[in-house]
Order: sequence, then C-alpha cells, then structure tokens
Amino acid sequence: MNMADLVNYLIIIAKSVTVYVFIIVAIRLFGKKELAQLSVIDLVFILLISNSVQNAMVGPDNSLLGGIAAALGLFICNYIFKFLLRDSKKFNHLIQGEKIILAVGGNIQAEGLKKALMSEEEVEMAVREHGINSVKEADLVILEVDGNITVLSKDYTHKTVKRRKKPQLAHNP
Repeated sequence: MNMADLVNYLIIIAKSVTVYVFIIVAIRLFGKKELAQLSVIDLVFILLISNSVQNAMVGPDNSLLGGIAAALGLFICNYIFKFLLRDSKKFNHLIQGEKIILAVGGNIQAEGLKKALMSEEEVEMAVREHGINSVKEADLVILEVDGNITVLSKDYTHKTVKRRKKPQLAHNP
C-alpha cells in the first residue's frame, strides 16, 4: 500500500466519522421519541439516510478496503463515544439529553410535549400501551433519554416501562 492509498483511507475514515457525528446530532435535534419504536416510515427513512450518506463517506472508492476503512472509522468513533458517555456526565448529557416529563398527576405538561416534539394523542397512545386507559389515570409519564416511556400510576406504586422492541432471531432462546 502506497502513501496515496493510505491518505485516501484516512480521508474515508474522517468522512465516516463526520457523518456519524452528524447523524447523532440530527437525531438529538429532531427528537428521541423516534428511537423508542420504529414505524414503517422511520425504517424507510433510516434506510434512505444510510444509502444517501454512503457516497459521502467512501466517495468513488467502492473497494473492500474502502468499506473496511469506513467501518473502522465508525467502530473507533462509536467506541470513543461509548467510553465518553460512560465516563463523562457532561458529554452524556450533551449527547443523550435528559428525561422529559410529559404528564404529572394526570395532567399533560405542555412544555414537556414541546420539548419532546410529541402530541397529546401520542402521549395518550403511549399510556394506553402501558395498560392505562387515559393520561388522567397516570401519576407520572416520562420520556426517558433512551426513547422509552415510563408510566407510574396508582399513587406511584405501579410502574411500567415500554421497552423498545428488539428483533427476535430464530436461534434466540
């Protein structure tokens, strides 16, 4: 491998890391509720985003080494981000944000809805998914930093957290 090839692969790594950081910032700015459960529209969006940024990362280099360079850059960046998220509260708060209170004492919090970019109907739907008929019956509804919604009811004694659905693989027990 000559110096020109090495420089080309380093450029691919830099472009890949730039796209990675951009996508994280975009998700952070456009709201974390999308992380909780992907709809068909969200899935198509993610597939199109990944396809649209591929050329920005690798450019005309469609070689195996070009793909490996892009993946290497992403793996290294992801490892560094995970390390910083774990060890730096400031960085964690910057990237993950903070939980958002959507309802208290059965009353929807308008400011929380605005921050979460959610509608009252979406909160009502989330509460029903927790087995509660209405927000009026919930003591506390929180959009967690990971996109999950936590609902506390019955004087804060009954807590449910709607977890993101993970795909089930045939070989999983």
